[in-house]
Amino acid sequence: MNPSAENHEPAPSIEGRLAAVREKIAEAAVRAGRDAGDITLVAVSKTHPPEAVGAVLAAGQCVFGESRVQEARAKIPLVPGRARWHFIGHLQRNKIRHALPLFELFHGVDSLETARDIERVAAEDGALPHVLLEVNVAGEGTKFGFSPEQLRTQIEELLALKRLTIAGLMCIPPPQPRAEMARRFFVALRGLRDQLERECRISLPQLSMGMSGDFAVAIEEGATMVRVGTAIFGERSGKTWRPAGVTSDE
Repeated sequence: MNPSAENHEPAPSIEGRLAAVREKIAEAAVRAGRDAGDITLVAVSKTHPPEAVGAVLAAGQCVFGESRVQEARAKIPLVPGRARWHFIGHLQRNKIRHALPLFELFHGVDSLETARDIERVAAEDGALPHVLLEVNVAGEGTKFGFSPEQLRTQIEELLALKRLTIAGLMCIPPPQPRAEMARRFFVALRGLRDQLERECRISLPQLSMGMSGDFAVAIEEGATMVRVGTAIFGERSGKTWRPAGVTSDE
């Protein structure tokens, strides 16, 4: 026997990786005394081709996340229509009109100005977008998002935007060497949500927090949506997916 061939199991299939993620979600829910059915898995498909999305869809996953509008515009028509789409990136002003018809939820509304832009375009186009407000819980200078204090002072102006439904909050903690080290950021987001609900007498039921490396911890701290890409689709190419023959985003 070739020694190099020993102990080499075949790489898990995309269906197998999806099943493993779902199992970890269920286990985390049990630890938290929660129902796994109350947690939405958003399979982050950015940079991956429609064929990979189709395989995950066929395995029972329905909600997918994209972060580039141009990539989504090309990809979504090539995926069976039962797929549901969330936008998880920073939404540029000049892409709002293209994005509104594609996505049922926008996870990363990161400023009052962006919210106002979405409101304006939605009014012109007759749309009623559902959004999450992105909070920069770690205060990173390079990250988008409301600071907690900024959100507290601007929440009334955000709530006054009549076409937007603000469904909850979202965060992207800084990378951590261990998942456990991200817990404090998830606790902070949940605490901010609870405070806003109490003080403003509003409902913000959704907490989008947790990615491939730390989603189990996020669930333990109250996440209702987890955004998982690499653990399902494998490593990203780093390049925007484009149809064959297309060489630019425009």
